[in-house]
Amino acid sequence: MNTQEILKKSIEIINSDAQRNSKLMAICKLLDSEVDVFDWTGFYLASETEERMLELGPYVGEETDHTRIPFGTGICGQAAETLDTFVVQDVSKASNYLACSVDVKSEIVVPIMKGKTFVGELDIDSHTRDAITDELQVLCEDICEHLSRIF
Repeated sequence: MNTQEILKKSIEIINSDAQRNSKLMAICKLLDSEVDVFDWTGFYLASETEERMLELGPYVGEETDHTRIPFGTGICGQAAETLDTFVVQDVSKASNYLACSVDVKSEIVVPIMKGKTFVGELDIDSHTRDAITDELQVLCEDICEHLSRIF
């Protein structure tokens, strides 16, 4: 499946009648199965009870100890703080990387915005250095843009 087909399938999932977390999990599974270099795919959501805190949502991959991440901490917290997409092609060179696994070599984090409000983010780890191509970045950003409708 190419990135346009993955985006089309993602939109079908987003437009389905499923509950929000079921849609998020289905997107994790789709990306995990269709993009060879994606080894951990998940969502961190803005806490509904604590300001400036991310909480782990649906994901596919190895378990992580990082179930809560303060805004500004690590790549995920930095994306939440700045509202920018972060692509790290070599996590060993990122001073603020929160190590989840020794196998992770690169990462992309894309904020999900509902209007001007940060509601969550897509976080993807790869066991391949320099894995996040421009095409994959655009795919992830497009999915997150469509996801804003379900928050």
